[in-house]
Amino acid sequence: MLDCSTLKVNLKRIKSDILTLAEIGQNHEDRGIYRMAFTDADMEGKRWLSDRIEDAGLALSTDGAVNISGTLHGSTDQPRILVGSHIDTVPCAGALDGTLGVVVGLECLRRMHEEKVVPQRTLELIAFSDEEGRFGGMFGSQSVAGKINPERLATMSDLDGVLLGDEMRRHGYDPLAALDAARDPETIANYLELHIEQGPVLDRSHKPIGIVDEITGLFTWSVWLRGEANHAGTTPMDMRNDAFMGLADFAHEVPRILEENGSDRSRATIGKAQILPGAANTVPGLVEFSLDVRDTSEVVLEELSSAFRKALSAIARRRNLMFEFEQKSYLSPVACSTEVVQQLQKQSEQLGLDYHTMPSGAAHDAQIMGSIVPIGMVFVPSKNGQSHSPAEWTAWSDIEAGANVMLQTLAKLSQG
Repeated sequence: MLDCSTLKVNLKRIKSDILTLAEIGQNHEDRGIYRMAFTDADMEGKRWLSDRIEDAGLALSTDGAVNISGTLHGSTDQPRILVGSHIDTVPCAGALDGTLGVVVGLECLRRMHEEKVVPQRTLELIAFSDEEGRFGGMFGSQSVAGKINPERLATMSDLDGVLLGDEMRRHGYDPLAALDAARDPETIANYLELHIEQGPVLDRSHKPIGIVDEITGLFTWSVWLRGEANHAGTTPMDMRNDAFMGLADFAHEVPRILEENGSDRSRATIGKAQILPGAANTVPGLVEFSLDVRDTSEVVLEELSSAFRKALSAIARRRNLMFEFEQKSYLSPVACSTEVVQQLQKQSEQLGLDYHTMPSGAAHDAQIMGSIVPIGMVFVPSKNGQSHSPAEWTAWSDIEAGANVMLQTLAKLSQG
């Protein structure tokens, strides 16, 4: 086995790549990055990444979902190891979400190639298309995982009604080619991803490394409570069918339901609400609100779903309201590979880095890949827990630490 224990990343080059890519799609007024999937800025970013892959001496390829890959070929035909993330952004984004994982993955392969390290297993950097869900899903990783079909390709659209297919064709790509991006899971040994935490845990605990053991599952609902709109002055309090009071009752029930039916990894959020008819002098006749529920256990998610339905039904009966809901999305929780988690922990210890084993409360491409192959994830701290904004940042020293953990882990896993 090759000894790569002294191999380190080139932080100066990582800095340069991150800051250069941050200029693509940046708005100089609000300092936010606007590199949403399949916009002109996103395609410019893909071209930049392709150039960097070729400059590094890696084999460049693009699949039908316009996922960009750079490959360091191994000495055997054993199943390969994938490492990556995404470079598309939300509107008004920061410089690191997704990008960091791609740049670090590139640097790991680049350093091994520079040192003439020939792994036994082929290593492949992959930058997935549309992780941020402009078109309603994680298009790139879902294509690789074989979770895209012709009907979805024909109907996927953004919030403005722009079709994914039209955007792909605008850039010269055939949408149906995404069906050919599906990989045989038997050809992939592992998928690894480094990401900013996007939360405050590592920053507050002053630990440079988070090692993810589970990625949360989630369901989101649209909920309607229907009462009766009426005059605010002439309708006595005990004669009202006030839809908003139903929502208020439910909001107070959420902590109890989590405590009784959830776990320490459960989360529930009412993030959006609309009160109708929305007049100051009218008793609300309808409220529509969202409910986002997360946990790392599918069993717990089922129990929470049942408990929330029962609570809403009871409130509706008590308040003389009608209760309806529609499940808008569901993602199954995914456990990271025990082998990969242990290897990440071992490499952190050998590098003298304090780490925290933790769940991921956000969805990532790793969640999709985890449905077909064993996965591993590394988190680095987010300053003040901020993400999806120009304030998003991570100390360079923490980035270097996470990158070296990833490099050492890839080196070990790639030796079969």
